[in-house]
Parts: sequence; structure tokens; C-alpha cells
Amino acid sequence: VQLQASGGGSVQTGGSLRLSCAASVRPGRRYHIGWSRQAPGKEREFVAAISWSGDSTYYADSVKGRFTISRVNANTVSNTVNLQMNNLKPEDTAVYFCTAPHSDDTIIALVQGKPMYWGQGTLVTVSS
Repeated sequence: VQLQASGGGSVQTGGSLRLSCAASVRPGRRYHIGWSRQAPGKEREFVAAISWSGDSTYYADSVKGRFTISRVNANTVSNTVNLQMNNLKPEDTAVYFCTAPHSDDTIIALVQGKPMYWGQGTLVTVSS
């Protein structure tokens, strides 16, 4: 699977941004897709994940109610996963990565912070 993230930028506290992940997969393969982030001086952490069908979603407690993950054209070889981020806080400042587990793994691999595939990161900066 190939993952291409976009949409980062700079906003003030309370602002919104939408990140997009363009996922290209082999025909017949199905991938859950997620987002992780890494703040300066901190370890990478799970943010959100969505199942290959788009029917199930998971969120880190720190972003519940503010972030929404969605999937367009699920179960196709080229689909997009969006992360709508509202009411952003300075602690959301990080490099955000689009992720995917092995095609045979469950989505829990993403929730546990154990993806196999990582896209390039996109920087989100929230100023107070």
C-alpha cells in the first residue's frame, strides 16, 4: 500500500484543518487506515483509525469529539481517508502520519500504535 498525506498547515487555537491520505492498494487487498502523530520531543502516538469498509472508527481519548475520520471510495484500489480536525489546541501540534497495518492484521494494530506502513508526515502547527 502507498500512502500520501496532505493538508497540514498553521492555525490558531480553536481553528480547523483537514488532512487527507491518498491510499493506493493492490486489487483485492483491503487495508484499514489510520493517523498517528509525533510532537516535538515526544514519541509517536495513535490518533484515529478507520476500517477498510469505513464502517468502524477509533479515536484517541485526546481527540474524541474534536477529530473525525472518514473514508471516500472505500474498498477500491485508490481511496482517500480524511481527518477533519476541529477546535485545535496547541498540544495538537505535531507531524501527522498516515498509517496502515499489514493487510492481514486487524485495525487494533493501528490503535496499539503498531502500523506496518507509514506515509510521509505533514506538519500541523497550532498557535495560542
